[in-house]
Amino acid sequence: MGKGGNRNANSELTEYTWDEIRGHTSLVDRWLVIDGLVYDITNWSKKHPGGAKVMGHFAGQDATEAWAALHNDKELVAKYMKPLLVGKVKEPGNVSEIEEDMRSLRKAAEDMGLFKVNPWFYVAHFFSIIACEVIGYLIIANYGTSWTAFLAASFFLLISQGQAGWTQHDYGHLSVFNSRKLNHLMHEVVIGGIKAASSHWWNFRHFQHHVKPNVYVKDPDITLPYVFLLGDKMPSWWGEKKKGFMPYQFQHHYFFLFGPPALLPVYFHIENLYFLFKRKEWWDLFWMLTFFTRWFHLYGPYLGGWGTLGLYFFVRFLESHWFVWVTQMNHIPMDIDKDQQRDWFSQQLAAACNVEPGYFNDWFTGHLNYQIEHHLFPTMPRHNYHKVAPLVKSMCKKHQIPYLSKPLLTAFGDIVRSLKKSGNIWHEAYYDM
Repeated sequence: MGKGGNRNANSELTEYTWDEIRGHTSLVDRWLVIDGLVYDITNWSKKHPGGAKVMGHFAGQDATEAWAALHNDKELVAKYMKPLLVGKVKEPGNVSEIEEDMRSLRKAAEDMGLFKVNPWFYVAHFFSIIACEVIGYLIIANYGTSWTAFLAASFFLLISQGQAGWTQHDYGHLSVFNSRKLNHLMHEVVIGGIKAASSHWWNFRHFQHHVKPNVYVKDPDITLPYVFLLGDKMPSWWGEKKKGFMPYQFQHHYFFLFGPPALLPVYFHIENLYFLFKRKEWWDLFWMLTFFTRWFHLYGPYLGGWGTLGLYFFVRFLESHWFVWVTQMNHIPMDIDKDQQRDWFSQQLAAACNVEPGYFNDWFTGHLNYQIEHHLFPTMPRHNYHKVAPLVKSMCKKHQIPYLSKPLLTAFGDIVRSLKKSGNIWHEAYYDM
């Protein structure tokens, strides 16, 4: 059907007011809006590759900008959306200037070819991951199991695992191949076969973070109230209601015990297994088993069963520090609030900051030092973030929105400083009111 046919078809759709649309937000009745059209996502959300909660976070809301940002194959996705169409917005209202500018910014990035991948970047990156794992194995195989050999091998295995973590992130965001299927396959291979984690679990968690970053309840990365209270608002709310059993005023101290050392070796293992068996994700389990089969086959003859398991958890322990500091430096010190239904550009800039670019910073963070650009354009290959950054800065200047970029160590320190501030807010609200 041509564009004229689409317009005629749309003119016959039932019209709904925003008050009516906002009434469809329950688990058994969910609608959302994209480009002025109303879709019933109640049943489809359960089949959605990003998980039901991602779509549910926009129930009763306009999801146009999030939909545009997270899909690089819009024509294909639009075909799946047709059966879900139930009507159109009666009074869609005017698109704001900042939303228009965001659309123009995306169009400019597309015209510049910034969504096109340089395949050699990812080929080189993938082989460097494999090379580091091979070196780690050869150290154990040729130099025995002394502490020196063990630590040297762990160092190279750490680099392999850490960089595999950044590259699985690329495949998960569909930013490497034009084919959705190839991206998903490589995501399963890397996160499951190389890192022993579930692809669907990662999608379930990570896309919630992207669509509603730093939004209480909707972003699982900052919703940890029984261990940490983050931001300025939630600590105050919990303190006033006399909630919380942790000594949050000391959370900047116990962060060093419960945060970097424990996230990957303990919490993520428990959450992965819970997710796998609850959702019956047997394909993900297969890929994880290929990792452990390879790991014990390679290192078992030299380290024995317990020694091989010890090597695995030691590498995870080291990687967890790397992962936590890098992934939290961009968000924890930023604004954290309930869902204010901000436009895409404003929400991402409020929730993310950058770390200064450079060869080491880019490599060490997997280009997540360009967190602002990554959140605005999740499907953009990361080697192009630096090219779109000047356009983002220009738009920030136009709309008087801060574009925050810090030195790496300052960003690390701001995690601890923000935890201390949040803990003190809770303590004052709890004991002084």
